[in-house]
Amino acid sequence: MLSYTDEHRGDTLCSDQPLVAVVIPAFNASTYIERTLRSAMRQTYAALEIIVVNDGSTDDTAKLVEQIAMSDSRIRLLSTPNRGVAAARNTGIEALSGRFVAFLDADDLWHPTKIEKQVSALTRLSSHWAAVYTLHYIINEDDEIIRPGSSDVARGYIYARHLNVKYIGNGSALLVRRNAALAIGGFDSSYAAAGIGGCEDLDFELKLAARHFIEVVPERLVGYRKHPGSMSSDHLRMGKSALEVVRRSLAANPQLPRYAIGSAIDATRKYAFWEFQEARRTCLSLLTLRPILRSDPRFVVRLVLQKVLRGIQHCLRLGTTTANREDQPRMKMKFDDQIPPSCLECPKETPRSRRRLMRLAAVDAKLNSSRAPSERYLMRTKVE
Repeated sequence: MLSYTDEHRGDTLCSDQPLVAVVIPAFNASTYIERTLRSAMRQTYAALEIIVVNDGSTDDTAKLVEQIAMSDSRIRLLSTPNRGVAAARNTGIEALSGRFVAFLDADDLWHPTKIEKQVSALTRLSSHWAAVYTLHYIINEDDEIIRPGSSDVARGYIYARHLNVKYIGNGSALLVRRNAALAIGGFDSSYAAAGIGGCEDLDFELKLAARHFIEVVPERLVGYRKHPGSMSSDHLRMGKSALEVVRRSLAANPQLPRYAIGSAIDATRKYAFWEFQEARRTCLSLLTLRPILRSDPRFVVRLVLQKVLRGIQHCLRLGTTTANREDQPRMKMKFDDQIPPSCLECPKETPRSRRRLMRLAAVDAKLNSSRAPSERYLMRTKVE
């Protein structure tokens, strides 16, 4: 059991900072919930309320949260029947009283400065900016950093680009104005009901991006955990979920030009292809690859060449002795409050991908300028 003292408590009633609610959906999360709560409690931003939504857990999740809550008055536990992560997040949104809400998955971690930096970025902007995200590291079961996540960033009106690049990347990166979250209806629980839950975060982000401006803090302030029991490890469901999310988003936004629609479908099919490959669903992979061959034959050519190269490398490895292999374990750095946010690497770009992003940025600019004057979102900071 972790030990907490009064120095970790936030006197939100006496604070002049805007209140931020942290919503943590938790289903059978006893393995990681203490570490996750610790990362929320150690935020340098004190004006927090931390709402853990116990989504019908059958393990010790609720008991552990109750014990930790005795040491920190900011923590509240809500228990519901198991209805999925989207419904759990909505329960938290409805119960909170803060102006802002930040979502934290029950197995992920935050850098201590995450909320402070996000609030600082968003409060400098007008109310037309609805949310702010950060970048992430991918971590393992022991909180060790496996690799950095994507370095791609964009800000402002990013709907067409987000359909393609999916900048936000995970459910623990976003801080959003509560009224904006309510205005778009919160998270859609119909995906879980249909058995294709997993990309509800993307659905929520796309609805925000279609109506609002989104800001970014370009630092790696989230530890996004990959482990066998995580939702993202169900590759078949993730692939199907992504395809359906993008299909619904495109149907809801018919004003998108043909190029942006085709580009979004192509990018999502490629994501789904890799997920189906991970799930070892060969038939689904090949079915997904067929339309990709028509839209981007170079992708398929590269795929074949990579497979041939891996086969050659495998044969060469078979001819070496174990002593010559580079299998020595490497020291891994842990994601904790001692790790400073990293400097961003330049995203890997090809001339083709650069041209695509430039065209999509032009689409976003046109979409934003074509909105009715009463709905148009001007990119400006607060004067007062």
